Amino acid sequence: MPYYIYHVTDFPIRQLKKLEQHDAYRDASARLKQLRAELVEASPMIIRMIHAESELHAEDLLNQVREPAPELGDD
Repeated sequence: MPYYIYHVTDFPIRQLKKLEQHDAYRDASARLKQLRAELVEASPMIIRMIHAESELHAEDLLNQVREPAPELGDD
């Protein structure tokens, strides 16, 4: 399964734009770090990497709302 790198914008609506696709994690991770370093500090853009079966599956995973992780002391 390939690794996809997406440009994500949440305002005014969530938009996904595929930037790149890599077969190896090491290559994708290095490129992700490079792209994030190039972002402007106050930019509303987010660069995300996702491991998925296809581009459609990657976009579906990126659009899913995830529950926040439990806080320390939550029962």
